Amino acid sequence: MIKPESSSRSPFPAGPRRTYPHVIVIGAGLGGLCLAQGLRRAGIGVAVYERDVSATARGQGHRLHIDARGRRALAEVLPPHLFSLIEAIAGRPAPRVNGFDHQLRPTGVFPLDDPTPDRPAHDDAMPAHTVLDRQVLRRILLTGLDEIVHFGRSFVGYDEDGDVVTARFADGSTTQGSVLVAADGVGSVVRAQRLPNARVADSRTRLIYGRVPLTAELRRTLPPTMFTVFNSVAGPDHRFVGIAPVEHRERPGAAAARLAPEVAFGPAPDTLAVMFGRRIERLGRTDAELSAASGADLRALVLEQLAGWHPLLTGIVESWTPSSVYAIRVRSSVPLPPWPASNVTLLGDAIHAMSPAAGAGANIALRDGAALAAALAEVGAGRSVPAAIQDYEQVMSRAGFRMVRLSAANGTRMLGADPLPC
Repeated sequence: MIKPESSSRSPFPAGPRRTYPHVIVIGAGLGGLCLAQGLRRAGIGVAVYERDVSATARGQGHRLHIDARGRRALAEVLPPHLFSLIEAIAGRPAPRVNGFDHQLRPTGVFPLDDPTPDRPAHDDAMPAHTVLDRQVLRRILLTGLDEIVHFGRSFVGYDEDGDVVTARFADGSTTQGSVLVAADGVGSVVRAQRLPNARVADSRTRLIYGRVPLTAELRRTLPPTMFTVFNSVAGPDHRFVGIAPVEHRERPGAAAARLAPEVAFGPAPDTLAVMFGRRIERLGRTDAELSAASGADLRALVLEQLAGWHPLLTGIVESWTPSSVYAIRVRSSVPLPPWPASNVTLLGDAIHAMSPAAGAGANIALRDGAALAAALAEVGAGRSVPAAIQDYEQVMSRAGFRMVRLSAANGTRMLGADPLPC
């Protein structure tokens, strides 16, 4: 086991070596990696199994808005020098959302509040709202986990025998632990077995994402007011465009060389992340067609949808890098009543998938990961696994489903999404 590190930010107990559970995490997304970092820091045995063959095998989004919940979670679980790396890299846009119509006429300005106003005074060194490239954050979260994260392992089910959970994989292999955690996203295989009555609802809206290099020319072209956390452009018939600059405070490679030489970044230029959203029946394409379409085809589809819009908006979409363009279905978990705790639990989208319409999904997943790591650290002090997990699940489900409802309501208002089922 790894000896817990000493840090004023860490919530984990230091001192004599204790007996902790061995934790199996299914899924190496942001929440699963946050949990793994927290467990590793606390000296708790953990193994992460991911179905993708590598960390870069599949596009997983362009940009992350990290609020105070996500930032606090990262500060709790990461070694101090890796958290300092995030502080050095993360962009600090103006903390507001600007509203526009499809001709870029302003419709409102919405300040962003600190979602955790009780954060300690020492946290004031960094603002409550920052922006990161998703792959940059994932690379930092993978640092030091080479022997912990196992790629190319597709989970198919689990068996319980007393205090032991056996995870089964598609290649016929198995592994055993005392806790199994579902961090495998909206289509969670773990959730299907653990909570078979849990439902995920299709909102009937689809989002098409792309990004544009944030060149000096584009910086001059964009109105200065657009260099904020997010810009919301609402057009006729619930057509929607979201625009968000991704500007690094310090180049990731240079910051890593100075603060964390073990972290190797690929190219991470500043970009403009852009999304288009509309109900699927208004797009004139099926989900199969959207999934099979090339980036260039999706770009052409969005340009058709934006006919007559302000030329700056259509020009930005015309500049989309085709390899960065992809479509997603927007789905939301239907909130559940409390369930009995066991040594199988869940976090992030595996239990409370939500529309991106409130910008909260990644932050809630990071919060879950840090909270579960802290709860499992208490097992070494004599608490039972089910008791620790029950406390975690009570707070996790309440906070997570609250954001599911808020995100779904925003999606209905902005994109005409189907309301969240009762």
